[in-house]
Amino acid sequence: MRMAGRGVSAGMMVAAVLAVASPARADSRWFSPEWFAGPWTVTLGAEGRVLPTYEGSSNYRFLPVPLFDIRRAGTPRHFQSPRDGASIGIVEFDNFRLGPTLKVRLPRREGDDAKLRGLGDVNFAVELGGFAEYWFTPWLRARGELRQGVSGHHGLTGDLAADVVMPVTPQLTLSGGPRLSFDSGKTMQTYFGVDPAQSVLSGLPVYNPSGGVRSYGAGVMARYEITPQWATHLFVEYERLIGPAADSPLVALRGSRDQVTTGLGVTYSFDVGPFFR
Repeated sequence: MRMAGRGVSAGMMVAAVLAVASPARADSRWFSPEWFAGPWTVTLGAEGRVLPTYEGSSNYRFLPVPLFDIRRAGTPRHFQSPRDGASIGIVEFDNFRLGPTLKVRLPRREGDDAKLRGLGDVNFAVELGGFAEYWFTPWLRARGELRQGVSGHHGLTGDLAADVVMPVTPQLTLSGGPRLSFDSGKTMQTYFGVDPAQSVLSGLPVYNPSGGVRSYGAGVMARYEITPQWATHLFVEYERLIGPAADSPLVALRGSRDQVTTGLGVTYSFDVGPFFR
């Protein structure tokens, strides 16, 4: 499972704990010690990302991101886009998967950018919720996520995406498609709002955004399997802030509606277990 979008190492550690319940059909095996014993295929990796300093920023920074995934040995690797949250497939049949998901949003610190002076800090945000995805054909996936902020912010946020997944060769897979993201008013206020105290300290006008669509965009990714154990990938994700997010003075006066994230990573997979018999 990959922390996508603005996921970071904290989310990876939580995802590692959650991943013990690797995607499987919902049946009695979930509750048997033999099922949890393994064996498992573990994937570890590292990714370097270049992304906006904060949501709506026109400045960019580099961020290293650890990668972690675990699944039952012998089961196929599930496709994951960079925007997917860390997910567990509780219900899985035919072309459909359903289950819980987790995503971590990066903190926003005043010291990250001079344009944030007077706005205070926003801590790491942990978002918990659910996902559903459906494969219309072997090469077309649609996915939706709805998450509730439990720290950092306490609003709702969600993503809709579709990906065309095309194996070009046995080693090279290309994928990409459209994205749509939305936030509730509480979430918008945390990342794009300006309260009276912040207005005095920052010089920005007071702004209380409503909920709605935050952005639309698209993403593309190339994954190359060097060996059955080693793989590398490259991705570009673009989003255009619209509506209440784009109207924020933090974006309209000091930032940019256009947000681009790029990443390059490498992963290594190996089998472990069974741990007990």
